[in-house]
Parts: sequence; structure tokens; C-alpha cells
Amino acid sequence: MEYVTAVPDPRSEAAAPHRSGRRSLAVALLCGALGAAVALLATRQRWAEGTATVAGGPFPLNVKGSDVTGVPAALAIVGLAALVAVFAVRRAGRFVVAALLALSGAGIAAAAFVSASDDTVLDERAAQASGDTSASVAALTHTGWPYVAAAGGLLILLAGLLALRFGSRWPAMSGRYERGTDRPRRTARPADPDRPEEIWKALDRGEDPTGA
Repeated sequence: MEYVTAVPDPRSEAAAPHRSGRRSLAVALLCGALGAAVALLATRQRWAEGTATVAGGPFPLNVKGSDVTGVPAALAIVGLAALVAVFAVRRAGRFVVAALLALSGAGIAAAAFVSASDDTVLDERAAQASGDTSASVAALTHTGWPYVAAAGGLLILLAGLLALRFGSRWPAMSGRYERGTDRPRRTARPADPDRPEEIWKALDRGEDPTGA
């Protein structure tokens, strides 16, 4: 009995890295864009609320994420810019931009976690409302939006890690959009001597109307 040994198809082996590159690219784009949108949305929501004691009784106070810290929103914008810039650079430049993308996501997550229980801004507003610099906010509660912002940061971090791992397989911006690319010049046609207006146009362009 003869045994037939299966020979792997070289075309399928060569196409495997290309397929994994396309999959990782799609996942990175989705994670990066979604993460930035989630982080920006979360910073505009209410992160904490409480009350201050004033002459008329309890005075409600609340703060948004952007009031507590501006880091997540700023880094979300940086992450979006880095996600786009990944396709405009090659080799070492792509590695640097991918690292910036990952660091942006990590920074968003860290800042959101640290600020999740921060009541400094509410205490300041309680002091302003009551007129007592030593006053602090009462009945303090925190929402889950800081952790939503942190989740957005983790998505951006994942996009950066994918760019670091598979970015070398991703396509780059076409060379025709890069500066310094030589474009083919059109060869000037000799002006028709029977049409004087073409002779004048050629002279205005600094061309020899005879084509010599």
C-alpha cells in the first residue's frame, strides 16, 4: 500500500500572514475608534454627586468627568490621531506611533481609575456654595462612568498592542500622496500656426510655439 504525502500549498502559506494582517487591522481600527468615542462620551457624563449644607438647607451638587480630570478626553484625541497616523508612516515611525497609541489607552484607563473616587472638585464647590472654606460635600455618591472611560482606554490600548504586533503587515498610505513624489509632466504640443490664439498662449506659458 502506498501512502500519499500531502504537500502544503505555497500560495495558502503565503496568504496566511496577509489574512492575519487584515484581521488585526480591522480589529485595531474598531477598538481604537470605539475606545476613543466611549472615552470622550464618558467624560461628558456625571461622575459624582452630593449635597452641600447652606442656609436654605441641602444644596445638590454634581460634577462631570471633564470637571474631575481632563486627561481621558485629551488622550482620547491623541489616540485617534495616532490611529490615523499609523497608516502614514512606515517601519520605525509606525512602531513609535503604535507605542503612542498604546500609551494613550493606558493613560486613559489609569486616569479614569484614579479619578473614580476623587471628591476634590465637589468639596471645592461645597465650600463655594456654603461660603465656608472648610465645608465638604455630604451624601457623596459616584457613578459608573469613570469605569466606562477606563474601558474605552483599554480598547485603545488593545488597538496599540495590535499595531505593535501586526503593524508591519498593514498597508501604508499610497506614495502618490507623499510629498516629494515626482509626477510625470505632460509634453507641450507645438502650437498650430494656423491658430494665432494658440501661439499667444504658448508664448504666455514661456514655451516655444514652433516646438523646436
